[in-house]
Amino acid sequence: MFRIMKFPAIAMLMAAPLCLQAQGSMGGMAMPAAQASSAPEVGTMAPDFTAQGADQSGTHPVSLSSLRGHVVVLAFYPADRSSGCTHELNKFRDEYSKIFGSDVTVLPISLDSLESHVSWAHDSKFPFTLVADNGGKIASTYGSLMAGRPYASRTVFVIGKDGKIVSRNMKFGALDQHAYDDLTAAIAKAKTE
Repeated sequence: MFRIMKFPAIAMLMAAPLCLQAQGSMGGMAMPAAQASSAPEVGTMAPDFTAQGADQSGTHPVSLSSLRGHVVVLAFYPADRSSGCTHELNKFRDEYSKIFGSDVTVLPISLDSLESHVSWAHDSKFPFTLVADNGGKIASTYGSLMAGRPYASRTVFVIGKDGKIVSRNMKFGALDQHAYDDLTAAIAKAKTE
């Protein structure tokens, strides 16, 4: 029987997408980056999408175009319940009023199943909807799909009330306080435009 513990390098490669650290690397090993060249630019209209989402109350459809008139934060992340993603979304939850303030819709997006999102949203009592990006179509549209991997890269887009992208961070550092400070500033800018 194959025992993964005998092959630590293989174990690291298999686990790497699940526990991406702040700068997108693990143990000095470079991780695949998002495809920033295919990401929509700041100042352009955010590509619309419709998908299923989950929050504490259950599941429901989510459509970006239905949120026009609100500031929206799209936060792509690799995997539910992984270490870096748990840190990021717990920080979003715990510091919601500080980071986002009022009248902001936060949509964390991953390729995990809707069932996984339902469980995590319920257990963690997130005040936002987790979006299930089945097949990675949304992540691909936003240049946030990891090259050669079935995971979204940790990227964040701030979308203004007019539907245009105000800010994008293609390497959001889940453990980097500066990333959260920059996000807060981008949101404040989006609210005034």
